[in-house]
Amino acid sequence: MNLAAIGFGNAGGKIVDRFLAFEERSGRSLTTEALAINSAEIDLAKLDVLPPDRRLIIGQTDERVKGRGVGADPELGSEIARQDLTEIERQLDAVPIHETDGFLVVAGLGGGTGSGGAPELAERLGRIYDEPIYGLGVLPSADEGGRPSLNAARSLQAFADATDNLMVFDNDAWRQTQGSVAAGYDRTNREIARRFVTLLAAGELDGSQVSESAMDASDIRRTLATGGLSTIAFSQADVEAETKSKQGLLGRLRSNGESHTDEGDLAKKIHGLVRKAVQSRLTCPADVASAERALIVVSGPPREVSQKGLQRARQWLERETDSVEVLAGDDPRTDADALSVAVLLSNVTEVPRVDELQERAVMAQENSRQQAAERRAEIDELLTDEENELDPL
Repeated sequence: MNLAAIGFGNAGGKIVDRFLAFEERSGRSLTTEALAINSAEIDLAKLDVLPPDRRLIIGQTDERVKGRGVGADPELGSEIARQDLTEIERQLDAVPIHETDGFLVVAGLGGGTGSGGAPELAERLGRIYDEPIYGLGVLPSADEGGRPSLNAARSLQAFADATDNLMVFDNDAWRQTQGSVAAGYDRTNREIARRFVTLLAAGELDGSQVSESAMDASDIRRTLATGGLSTIAFSQADVEAETKSKQGLLGRLRSNGESHTDEGDLAKKIHGLVRKAVQSRLTCPADVASAERALIVVSGPPREVSQKGLQRARQWLERETDSVEVLAGDDPRTDADALSVAVLLSNVTEVPRVDELQERAVMAQENSRQQAAERRAEIDELLTDEENELDPL
């Protein structure tokens, strides 16, 4: 699937930047066009790969912004996005529509520019283009505080309504499995890029070996056509290291260094990787049984891709989701040194993190209103003399 990727806000721009870096490093091709949009010039300057002419600053003429950001205010982020939509559309004139299968709008939902602007842009794109508009929203960590949770809960609803499908990445889930992200947001962004590019770039015609179970853009579009929220599972195994350790020196000498792994072992490995990914490595933890549709992509050296394993994994996932809408395909990569599995679970409806986020947001909103009322009363008390004898100017 070829996508025009648009990063909105600080996190969104960095993730799209990582998309391009991962494509370059892995020899993949996903993006037909890339653009980073932000209200803070300093954040755009920090990008590594995206060309300067594909970085757009918005809100420059607004007295409240002036290139310094919106201060985590999604209302202001939404407003300046609407003001500059014409300029954004002008930047998107470079998108080769005849080569593009859809648009992907990427944003972190805890701040102001992305959480407010991404839904505005997605809605406008949906009115202009016939291609599907997908979203990738990153949920803030719970320890970032009540304000990011409130921003994310409000943006999540608007973003989902404005897109054909919203894929979700939860920072909390990543922290639980990989430790603190205080100094590792770039690592998190690389992980997002690896999962999405592995999944969405399946089936590209780039000179690599043609797959036995072909996967193309229409399969991905069908899986995402459910709407709602989706999550992506990912797992990987270093096949070269595993093969050498299992085969041993004598076996490699007898086979002139070539791998002759048993088909049953390969099938078992792929089946195990899919189960491991779905059960513990989702971008946003969800009840697998609540997914409406699913799609499996197995990518790696052709000799390691087992059709039997792919079939067993698909049958297992059909049972787990109680759905016949499960597609599976392989993506042979001759130069790959690892076997990767990406699983898309589309329109999941049982997502504990989203429920928790909404509860925290409601509490934060109530506390904010209560504190504002108390603060106004305290200010009135401070500035009014007790006997009410003073006449104000």
